[in-house]
Amino acid sequence: MTESAPKRLSRPASALAALVAVAALAAVAYLVWGGGGADGGAADPDDPAQVALGRAVYAEHCAACHGVNLEGQPDWRSRLPGGGLPAPPHDETGHTWHHPDQQLFEITKYGGARYAPPGFQSNMPGFGEAASDAELWAALAYIMRSWPDKIRIRQNGIDRRARAAR
Repeated sequence: MTESAPKRLSRPASALAALVAVAALAAVAYLVWGGGGADGGAADPDDPAQVALGRAVYAEHCAACHGVNLEGQPDWRSRLPGGGLPAPPHDETGHTWHHPDQQLFEITKYGGARYAPPGFQSNMPGFGEAASDAELWAALAYIMRSWPDKIRIRQNGIDRRARAAR
């Protein structure tokens, strides 16, 4: 009985397999280390994998305060007895989209006090110890994905101006 030689892929099949492997590694690297912002990450609301991860991160860390449907807490513009505000909505009715991406990331990672005006009590905790940077960017991608096109276009302009000013 003779041993048969292992099957070899044709050149086009080998090239395709290598391309698929590189793309898979790049996707894993993106999810682990993030993609191109100043801190090594970026939110991409058009990336289905990042948005899916963000949906899970949002459900675990954000929905309890900001609402399962990004609706925020009732009467979110009225001060609480402690001086802070209830959690705002993250949909188009809130002010989340008024901020550049990097600022949103830093508020999410370090907490709202980082950007709060003097004397303002922020109730937003930081999640930098509870989630990786890639997970925080993914949560932002999930939030951004919910915005209507006109809001996404406006927020992209805010983000571009902030990047140009750095």
